[in-house]
Amino acid sequence: MPSARPAPHRVLWPLGLGTALSLIGDATLYTVLPTHTVEAGVPLTSVGLLLGVNRAIRVLLNGPMGAGYDRLPRRHLLVPAFFVGAFSTLLVGVTRGFWPLLVARLLWGLAWSAIWVGGNTVVLDISGDADRGRWSGFYQVWFFTGVAAGAFLGGVLTDRIGYHAALRSGAALTTLGALAVFLFLPETRLLSLSPTPDGPDQSLSEPGGGRWRSLLGIEDFSPPLRAAILLQGGNRFAFAGVVVATLGLLLQQRLGDQPALLGRSVGVATVTGGLLALRLPLNLVSAPLTGLLSDRAGDRLRLGRGLLLLGGLAMVLLALPHPLALFLGFLVGVVVSGGLQTLAIALVGDGSQGQERGRAMGLLHTVGDLTSALGPPLAYGLLPVLGVPALYLLCAFLFSLTWLLVRNA
Repeated sequence: MPSARPAPHRVLWPLGLGTALSLIGDATLYTVLPTHTVEAGVPLTSVGLLLGVNRAIRVLLNGPMGAGYDRLPRRHLLVPAFFVGAFSTLLVGVTRGFWPLLVARLLWGLAWSAIWVGGNTVVLDISGDADRGRWSGFYQVWFFTGVAAGAFLGGVLTDRIGYHAALRSGAALTTLGALAVFLFLPETRLLSLSPTPDGPDQSLSEPGGGRWRSLLGIEDFSPPLRAAILLQGGNRFAFAGVVVATLGLLLQQRLGDQPALLGRSVGVATVTGGLLALRLPLNLVSAPLTGLLSDRAGDRLRLGRGLLLLGGLAMVLLALPHPLALFLGFLVGVVVSGGLQTLAIALVGDGSQGQERGRAMGLLHTVGDLTSALGPPLAYGLLPVLGVPALYLLCAFLFSLTWLLVRNA
């Protein structure tokens, strides 16, 4: 017997709060570990590995985690994941040295794989064709808030009470989020096995899906699911991989080491940090707005193609020599990135059946983690040959190629 469908807010408030608070430890480490290696007891040369190893392990875990969500109640994996995430932050806060920190980062990778795959799968459980974009965008707002607020809070606490105490405080807040999920998040798996309010999902019976038959346990790759994977891969490679990794270098080449801002000389690192900080308010608008537009338009693929064209335009603007073009290109790129992230989640719901949405979500995030991890090394490997502007033009070409692939999905 299908269970009663809970109000989306009843699900998304505890889930979103837990997700945002779970990010405090990770965001704090990205903010303060490079400057607090002595307190952490690790060499500076190991910081890159320690900050990136959680993403590497997620490439291996997202698929199995998604399969687990298709076979087990959502809470059986999701609730423990939040507590594992809190424990990983606590471990960093009470230990020193490379090996304990490596174990903590691997535990965080395990926890975040379960949280992000499971959380987005829950969003698809409680939504239908008419509101899937809206609630996907709402959940992304919690994610962006957690990343930004965690970095700010972690930095302030580290300055006020010290490295280890700040992380212990972060672990306490993360535990509160885990308790909110444990106490208030209802089980939603049975909802995915019954028709949505908009009617049964027929997405996998679309013509052409059989060509994409997979060993991953996903019966057919329908056009919306193929498009979701393409959007996710192009978006994460270009913006989370290339742009974030090379923005400081681009600004240094365009503006110099001490650019003038409002009549005052500031460091290029300050300008870079300020631009990256703008991602939060822009994504808080672009993610839910894209979701709402995709619901009302009734054609998410068309909207996705439009965002890809804007993404290509952003890359061209970033490659131009004028500082104003760089600034506008970055703003447009951030809006596009947040919108594509929301749209990809909604398209997974459009293109997969309830009993295999966990695996589809796991595949989507595996592609995202892999492409965003490949972006920085590939970018810096090509820089001596191409230079930064040509690298961004290459990303513009990637968006054009992705547009063609989505168009023919």
